[in-house]
Amino acid sequence: MGKIVAVSNQKGGVGKSTTVVNLAAALGGKNKKVLVVDVDAQGNTTTGLGIRKRAVKETVYEVIIGKSRAEDAILPTAFKGISLISSAQKLAGAEIELANFENRLMRLKMQLLTIKDRYDYILIDCPPSLSLITLNALTACDSVLIPIQCEFYSLEGLVQLMDTIKRTKDGYNPKMYIEGILFTMYVGRYNLTAQVVAEVKKYFPKDVYETVIPRNVALSEAPSHGKPIMYYDRTSRGSEAYEEFCVEFLQRIKSRGKK
Repeated sequence: MGKIVAVSNQKGGVGKSTTVVNLAAALGGKNKKVLVVDVDAQGNTTTGLGIRKRAVKETVYEVIIGKSRAEDAILPTAFKGISLISSAQKLAGAEIELANFENRLMRLKMQLLTIKDRYDYILIDCPPSLSLITLNALTACDSVLIPIQCEFYSLEGLVQLMDTIKRTKDGYNPKMYIEGILFTMYVGRYNLTAQVVAEVKKYFPKDVYETVIPRNVALSEAPSHGKPIMYYDRTSRGSEAYEEFCVEFLQRIKSRGKK
């Protein structure tokens, strides 16, 4: 049985999609079988894996509203070990449709359970908002991975997200836990960086990864080429950082005794 990890932060622009794409690639490089599920209507993860959204007929939208089965929406990618369920702009309007459905927070979970045992890891890229789509992802997951940028507003976003996670855990997904907190766009010479890191570690000492993802030009360029960083520029600092993060990600899971 695979492990479902929701990658979430209610604040946008924190490196969420970048983390999904590059963690998936690093896991694939270690012979793990990975499914990426892009439930963000912006579709950055879909684009970052080289898939043209407009060419896809069966997307996560059709899966969530019940027009397609999850297994029928799975797409191959050009990258080792990675498959994808694509995003769609139609997701932006799915909130209204979902409001009328029974079990509206369980739609994604019920679909992913039918394919969970085919993969080592299923990574869900969540929207940067509190929405029914985000709540579907949090209800479906085993754990939550939180990328956070080293700036003040990210601290506010983290507090809001933790409240959402607690509410979802209490009401719909009691076994969910925090996979970890990953600092992104890290610039060590900034005083603010050190302050934000210290503040987060103060309140979540066991959840923060030692690995940090630096601000890196190659990481910014790779999505425009539809490639994870390890396929775009393997020698870059960004690629090395995500490789290191993948190792730590797997070590932490092993130490917990969970897949």
